[in-house]
Amino acid sequence: MISSDVIRGYNDTIILYLLWEEASYGYEISKKIREMTREKYIIKETTLYSAFNRLEKNGYITSFFGNETNGRRRTYYRITEEGRRYYRQKCEEYHVTKEVIERFIR
Repeated sequence: MISSDVIRGYNDTIILYLLWEEASYGYEISKKIREMTREKYIIKETTLYSAFNRLEKNGYITSFFGNETNGRRRTYYRITEEGRRYYRQKCEEYHVTKEVIERFIR
C-alpha cells in the first residue's frame, strides 16, 4: 500500500485522467483507482470529495445529477476544457519531478 502523503499531490491528476473519456461519480472513480493500482492506493472518501470540490471551484470539472433508475440521485463529474489543459500541465510537471527524484533513488 502506498502512503497517501506520497501520492496526495497527484490526486487531482488521477481524477482528471479518469474523467477524460466520460463523466463518472465518486464511488466509481474510487473503485477504478483501487483496481488500476491493484489495491496499492485506496483513496479515502473525504480526500476524494475534497478533490472534487477543489477541482470544481477551480473550473477543472463540473458536476451534475444523473438520472438513476433506482431513485437515488447520484452526483456525476465531467472534465472541462480548462481541466484538460490543467491535466496536461500536471503531466509535464510529473515528468520533470520524476526526472529529478530518480537522480536520488538507487
